[in-house]
Amino acid sequence: MIRSPGIDDLTREGARRAAHHELQDHRYGDAQPPLLLRVLGAVLRRFFALLSRASGGLPGGRVGLVLLALLLAGFVAVVLVRLRPTARQASAPVFTGGRTLTAAEHRALADQAASAGRWDDAVRERLRAVVRELESRGVLDPRPGRTAGEVASEGGTSVPAIAAPLRRATTVFDEVWYGGRTADAAAHDVVVAADHAVTTARLVVA
Repeated sequence: MIRSPGIDDLTREGARRAAHHELQDHRYGDAQPPLLLRVLGAVLRRFFALLSRASGGLPGGRVGLVLLALLLAGFVAVVLVRLRPTARQASAPVFTGGRTLTAAEHRALADQAASAGRWDDAVRERLRAVVRELESRGVLDPRPGRTAGEVASEGGTSVPAIAAPLRRATTVFDEVWYGGRTADAAAHDVVVAADHAVTTARLVVA
């Protein structure tokens, strides 16, 4: 029997490479811990091994095998995208309840924490001062549960002039209070710079 040109190229190895290439996309690598990818890889390898033995009985032969493998890769991609943490989950809330303080009071607490070398607390209190400043000047509406990511997004959109320092400050805050990073004087300086940008800027709301 004469086979059509190119059919030999559509082997299980080609299907494996196609699925592997799909899973190597950085969006999926960032979405979940490496353990999940390793488990999925093991499942795929087992799946392809089973299919290689059963390919003779599949409708369409090797072409059917390739199509089935591509469908599986697409299904895995959809699952990984849906399991990826949302932006809200990936950002820590700035305030966690308790008495409402002014921007000046939060700055005083930040200075006390910095003097004592408690850089994590200094970063948190300084960013809280930034948020209270933005609220008092009408850039942000007071809202419980607002995350650092939302502060950067909403504040930067309203006042583009402070978007960059605000984004850097909220990133540091999330790394410390969500990502487990140990803060230091340099991290605190980033948030202080954002506070300075906010307090000295002419906050013209876009």
